[in-house]
Amino acid sequence: MAPTLVNAAFGALLAAALLGAAFDRRSVAIVVVATVLPDLDAVASLFLAGATNALFHNVWLPLVVGSFLYWDTALRGESRLRQRHGWYGVRVAWVALAAFVVAGVGPDLFGAAGANLLYPVHDAYYLVNGRLLYSTTDGTIQTFVEWGAEGPGILPLESPGTTGTHFVPSWVNPDPGTGTSLDAERELGLVGSGWQAIVVAAAASLLAIRFLEERRTGAESNSTFRQGEE
Repeated sequence: MAPTLVNAAFGALLAAALLGAAFDRRSVAIVVVATVLPDLDAVASLFLAGATNALFHNVWLPLVVGSFLYWDTALRGESRLRQRHGWYGVRVAWVALAAFVVAGVGPDLFGAAGANLLYPVHDAYYLVNGRLLYSTTDGTIQTFVEWGAEGPGILPLESPGTTGTHFVPSWVNPDPGTGTSLDAERELGLVGSGWQAIVVAAAASLLAIRFLEERRTGAESNSTFRQGEE
């Protein structure tokens, strides 16, 4: 599974890009927490076999939450979320949900570990494995969409196994049968490759710049307000 720090950095980038006027420390924290929530199924795997990348990596949780948000903010006569937290709460809620799916589940679905998307209704891990390139000899080559006589096919979802045959190691539960043993060696991976380090560094830099801009804007607004009072 992707290191949790990388997921958090990815979520922070989404927060900086999508929060807009709702960007502040609290909203960023909410989005980042939502991003790392799927990785908590690794903790559950200590007690529920095969829970890693399954229990919180399925489509049911975001579908339920997304359906409720859409009903409350778009279909309901008076949105409870909007009444309590205004436009700010609505914006943060939708960005947090997007981060949960894209930055929390996505890196595992498109990585080597896979995600058990339909668990527990259907027990099978899936991963998307493809490439897109241009060759001076063969032209454009892509393996994400398969074209047949009846038109384009679906994304090539490969299944590495089920919760019974495919084990996803984590720092909480590194080996099958580790359980809560205190003697097992556990390694907390922060970044697993150079590009992951770049994502973390980019997220940290972008957040620092955004927070500095927010502080400067706030200071200028206060200064203008005081001058107006004088």
